[in-house]
Amino acid sequence: MDVFIDQDSPLGLTGQLYEEIRRAIVDGRVRPGDRLPPSRELATTLGVSRHTVTTAYEQLSAEGYLDGMAGGGTRVADLTALGVLEVRPEPLAAAAANRGPDPTFDLRPGTPDPRLFPTADWKRYARRAIDQHEVAYGDPAGDAELRLVLARWIARSRGVDATFRQLIVTSGAQQAFYLLVRASVQPGDAVAVEDPGYHRFRQVVEAAGAVPAPVPVDEEGIVVDAIPAGTKVVYVTPSHQFPTGVTMSMRRRLELLSLARRRGMLIVEDDYDSELRYVDRPLEPLYRLDRGGLVAYVSSFSKSLSPGLRLGYVVVPPQLLADIVNLRQQVDWAPSHVGQLTLRGFIADGQFDRHLRRIRRVYHRRHELVASFLQDFAAEGRMQVLASNAGLHLAARLGAALEEADIVNRLARRGVAVGGFATYAIQPSSDAGIVIGFGSAGSERLGDALEIVAGVLG
Repeated sequence: MDVFIDQDSPLGLTGQLYEEIRRAIVDGRVRPGDRLPPSRELATTLGVSRHTVTTAYEQLSAEGYLDGMAGGGTRVADLTALGVLEVRPEPLAAAAANRGPDPTFDLRPGTPDPRLFPTADWKRYARRAIDQHEVAYGDPAGDAELRLVLARWIARSRGVDATFRQLIVTSGAQQAFYLLVRASVQPGDAVAVEDPGYHRFRQVVEAAGAVPAPVPVDEEGIVVDAIPAGTKVVYVTPSHQFPTGVTMSMRRRLELLSLARRRGMLIVEDDYDSELRYVDRPLEPLYRLDRGGLVAYVSSFSKSLSPGLRLGYVVVPPQLLADIVNLRQQVDWAPSHVGQLTLRGFIADGQFDRHLRRIRRVYHRRHELVASFLQDFAAEGRMQVLASNAGLHLAARLGAALEEADIVNRLARRGVAVGGFATYAIQPSSDAGIVIGFGSAGSERLGDALEIVAGVLG
């Protein structure tokens, strides 16, 4: 059970702990009979006094949510037996709503845990934003002060040195892709994409009448030599390739930049989850290596905060800036001013950095759990775990004895949704694999889901 405490919340430590546990019981994230951590252990984990924990436990016990059992610790009471509560399955993230029936365990990649969203802090900044916002259409490029804040933040966190005038606030990364493709290609043009790769970018390419050109990916990232002649744009995820998780080597980065210079290609760099890095600092972005205005750097807050916010940004090469601002004005004029002001305050006051430190700890534990699980099968020679020290998913290439479609389908029948390489590929390939996401499943449910995966992998 993941419990989060905000030392500055007006609710107080005991009140927060009470509400966190109560909500976990009501939402069904902990079930009747589940044992809660001993008070001393939980106090140490949260950095609070033991009295805080015991007081919250006592209040929950008095209200019937918990049972104190002699020699058995504190357990969740069976409220369903009393007709008090219908325990519901853990709610899935909104991003999964359009992907078919809800599975019992959603281990598909790309969805963050909605319970980690900093609701109290975001509400505080949103209220301030409502008081400050102007009744006007706004700048199509986005609020100038937010762009300044973002420019400083990405310079500090990722080494992306850009002026705020190059930065456009978008409705998530998807709108950034749309603007870049529409400003850069004509119907029939070839756009190189990683294969397997992010299918939503391919959809934008096809909607523009251009042709996605699949380029294979290996342990060093996109195979630059396989990018076809005549390509206008190439889309890459160099820091954490989607879905394999590999990091593009420095050699490949330099090769790609060299090819783009010779051919006049635009490189769209999707840095979709670099904030969630668990081991070391990632290699510098392609944008930082670029000296010729060849790279458009795209990122969003969909993984670090919530996809529902629809907030992202793109650092645009100077030659495309005017066209993209004009196109943005035609599409939806400008982003929500209230949303922009909320984000601006949240980052400027250091709350975003604090939030990232908190969620990295949670996701790192889940990352280690899934990595250890997969390594057990790799030790038996049944799969190859692909190195990945970031993001919300891990991938493994399957050995000859395991068939991708069979595994994915059998897991689906048992209520576990995972990704397969074929889901994200254009061309058929013998390179079979599975992709396990750990964003939307709490730690306790993740363990249950992995038990089912183990049974299917056999």
